[in-house]
Amino acid sequence: MAHRSPLGALAGAALGAVLGAVAARAAYAAFKRRPPLGDAKTADEYWTRTNHRGEPVTLLEGPAFVAGAGAAVALTPGIPARLKTAGLLAGVGSGVLGAYDDLFGTTSSKGFKGHLSALARGEVTSGAVKILGIGATGLAAAALSPSSAGTQPGRAGRVFDTLVDGALIAGAANLANLFDLRPGRAIKVGLLAGIPVVASSLRADSRAATLAAIPLGAAAALLPEDLGERAMLGDAGANALGALIGLAATVRLGRPGRLVLLGTVAALTAASEKISFTKVIAGNPVLNTIDMLGRRPPQAPAAGQAQ
Repeated sequence: MAHRSPLGALAGAALGAVLGAVAARAAYAAFKRRPPLGDAKTADEYWTRTNHRGEPVTLLEGPAFVAGAGAAVALTPGIPARLKTAGLLAGVGSGVLGAYDDLFGTTSSKGFKGHLSALARGEVTSGAVKILGIGATGLAAAALSPSSAGTQPGRAGRVFDTLVDGALIAGAANLANLFDLRPGRAIKVGLLAGIPVVASSLRADSRAATLAAIPLGAAAALLPEDLGERAMLGDAGANALGALIGLAATVRLGRPGRLVLLGTVAALTAASEKISFTKVIAGNPVLNTIDMLGRRPPQAPAAGQAQ
């Protein structure tokens, strides 16, 4: 583990969060002027989608998050070179794959089960490409990441931990995307998941604290655009946010903690195939209050429309 004083670890995490925030805002402004595909006149063709209200929003928030968080991972001191590489593989890799699905995906198959079922029939969907690709980048990141206490000696133990960590990184990337259905929701979930990782790492492992703080800073900086319903993370941003927090958790937690967290991620992912997270959140007063913080009120039904 990397031990620093709690004050030094806090300073490192704060620096990472600030660099993530500044880089994400700079990337968003740059992409608004010159989108990654096309130009300012043709950007709508690639990057505009319709939100839950039927209003147009831009997907450029996602690439901005990926670029900003990636730049901060590369530039923030206190993160070892191998962990920087793991962070870039997890964050940028899942972000690029998510952007591919954002731009070229279809709705013929939906959900984890739907894409894998299509793949079993011989149909390679963009979602299947993303799922398999994020699994591969998560596994590669896990191979480079220094897992915390709990790793058993020997090749079998290392292989097992790499598989668990890879599944956790990829699963967290997918789970974060499942919450990107309402303004600010995926970012709020990311903050609620990531802040405890930062707080618990300040005394235990400063690397995990700094690594987790970077995507939180980038996400918080883009939250006003998301809550204002001007932009959304899309698959690119949500996948990258989840992957980076998942990677930080693998650094912070021992084997038992990682197994429990992986089980939780798997259970929530499986549940999403059967139940609507939006309905569950709307039906719980506490979750609904958090979900609505900073958002526009729900759209009132038109005159004569059924309630």
